[in-house]
Amino acid sequence: MTVNIVILAIVTLQRLGELWLSRRNTSRLLAQGAREHAPGHYPLIVALHAAWLACLWLFGLKSMIDPFWLALFVITELTRIWTLAALGPRWTTRIIVLPDVPLVRRGPYRWLNHPNYWVVVAEIAIFPLVFGLWKIALIFSILNGALLSIRIREENRALRS
Repeated sequence: MTVNIVILAIVTLQRLGELWLSRRNTSRLLAQGAREHAPGHYPLIVALHAAWLACLWLFGLKSMIDPFWLALFVITELTRIWTLAALGPRWTTRIIVLPDVPLVRRGPYRWLNHPNYWVVVAEIAIFPLVFGLWKIALIFSILNGALLSIRIREENRALRS
């Protein structure tokens, strides 16, 4: 159980740190003339991720850790760091577009559109499997897919404008 608490705490602290970084980057971008697009779905994304973490804390504390899924999750998190580093100060959890600035084409953005969302899809699916919680992985993957379909459509629209 102690290992479960440590793993869950690390991921929770990571998410909180990302929210802090996102707020900082958002403030800086808006001060530079950037504009937020389609903010209406953002509270749903926050609620989804909070509920996902809450379910993992609720049901994952007494589960056995699966080393395969944990290793795959660590690889996913390394990909997340690479993705965030590629965007640098332009990374946020919101859709913030700085006008007249070219899109980032370094890191995983050289090969993929929206690599951060690929990482999020993997995280939502894989992390519950670390604790053997396949139903949580399935339910939240479906919900996340629905929200990401909105998110990606709106982000593509914002990037085209």
